[in-house]
Amino acid sequence: MPASPSDLKRLKRLRRDVESFLIEEAWLLDEWRLDDWLSLFAKSARYVVPSTDLPHGDPKHDLVLIDDDFARLRARIERLQGGSAHRERPWSRTRRIITNVRIAGERAGILDVTAYFQVFRFRMGQEGAFVGRYLYELEPYGDSFRILFRRAELDMETLSVHGAISIIL
Repeated sequence: MPASPSDLKRLKRLRRDVESFLIEEAWLLDEWRLDDWLSLFAKSARYVVPSTDLPHGDPKHDLVLIDDDFARLRARIERLQGGSAHRERPWSRTRRIITNVRIAGERAGILDVTAYFQVFRFRMGQEGAFVGRYLYELEPYGDSFRILFRRAELDMETLSVHGAISIIL
């Protein structure tokens, strides 16, 4: 059955709101406003970056690059902002491009969202790009959203050009 005009309006508005949220999130990361970025997450949130050789890997039984709950994500941010993250002294300059935002589904008010990303990283005369796909679970929160789950699947086959992932994708 085709969607009604009011359903289409709602979906367009919802997609626009989700895009705005993801653009704001990217801006916070590019500006190194990491505490503000963390405030976008629910206390029960997870942040996952699978390995490049198994982009659909499950952290329950596969090796992943990052599998953080809220507490570990906060510790990662404290380390990046403190003096112990030597790979980020001085901080990398990053610019994120977010595109192809799509609401893939909705269940019990939770939105399943996908988007493509490219993160350009510049540091100490070197530059590189990370390319991939984000998968989110977003819940409405006030007039915005809160991140319940965020997964960054990298399209590169290796990280040899970049070395370790020292920035937040």
